[in-house]
Amino acid sequence: MNQPFIEVKNLKKYFPIKKGVFSRTAGHVKAVDGVDFSIYKGETLGLVGESGCGKSTTGRLLLQLLAPTEGEVRYEGKNLVGMNTSELRKMRRDMQMVFQDPYASLDPRLTVGDIIAEPLEIHQMARGKEKDRRIDELLNVVGLSSYHAKRYSHEFSGGQRQRIGIARALALNPKLIVADEPVSALDVSIQSQVINLMQDLQEQFDLTYLFIAHDLSVVKHISNRIGVMYLGRIVELADKRELFDSPQHPYTQALLSAVPTPNPLAKKERIVLRGDVPSPANPPAGCTFHPRCPAVMDRCKTVKPVFQNRDGRFVACHLYE
Repeated sequence: MNQPFIEVKNLKKYFPIKKGVFSRTAGHVKAVDGVDFSIYKGETLGLVGESGCGKSTTGRLLLQLLAPTEGEVRYEGKNLVGMNTSELRKMRRDMQMVFQDPYASLDPRLTVGDIIAEPLEIHQMARGKEKDRRIDELLNVVGLSSYHAKRYSHEFSGGQRQRIGIARALALNPKLIVADEPVSALDVSIQSQVINLMQDLQEQFDLTYLFIAHDLSVVKHISNRIGVMYLGRIVELADKRELFDSPQHPYTQALLSAVPTPNPLAKKERIVLRGDVPSPANPPAGCTFHPRCPAVMDRCKTVKPVFQNRDGRFVACHLYE
């Protein structure tokens, strides 16, 4: 395989917990706690896990919308961490984001045309008639019409708003798009339309995706490889077929056992996890999954498992050491 397009090494993000009159730091929420992965040119890497596991924070760290506490994010060999504002602005032409909430991510005071034009104006890539032509082109690409440019976002449905968000992300001809649960707020029938649109755009514009979601069926449909996150760490990363056919980490096995099957007669053994997800402000020692793991060993309670490569797939579990 070629060199990674995006390479993430030991990425961490700790948010301070402030207490008292003087707002002293009493601890940290370990939202992302040592994440490693690579994304290759033209592929879609899916990132799944329960709410609060650090998926969205990882996406924002990738684009430097949040400054990491520690670690590296390399884009085509260049480390984005520590870049100054002007350097990051140039890099952001190549990296855009589609946000989860199509209602909150669009400014209600701007027309659709102004929303799409904003990145073009900031980066001075089009003016006048050229800008208007580009807006019309982007609206048509995402399945909307030129006359929609003069309307406001509140006049559109959720699916149409997400199309507007995708058009805005495409305005600068990016190479990478981080899609942060782009269909989770949409009806099921609209979800498939947006997913199919994103696949068509990927082929048309040679895009690379980091696709963040909690719906395993959606991730399976669009992704080439899938990473499974638990409490700020990736516990398994593999090709989607390998992951669904033979999940190795106990957490991945439990997640996949909960996916409903269309055949009501098919028998499926459900793995029910005991207990609740621990707090990221006070994660367990050793393997963070050990309080809920059905295959827990004494070693799991004290020693953090290594995220290791096993014939092209990665897993962090003492069962395979």
